[in-house]
Amino acid sequence: MASNTAVSENRRKRHHDQAGKRRKKRESKKSTLSSVELFAGFGEPGKPAPKGAQS
Repeated sequence: MASNTAVSENRRKRHHDQAGKRRKKRESKKSTLSSVELFAGFGEPGKPAPKGAQS
């Protein structure tokens, strides 16, 4: 039977590893803008761009 110290240390390590996995998974959900968000400032297709959109 494992000691309470070993159990606690392994639990801490496991939870730390899993926290990192959860963080990475959360970050990967939305890493880039969608095409709609990316081109939102250009206005409607086929129409001239708004005057303030030029940089």
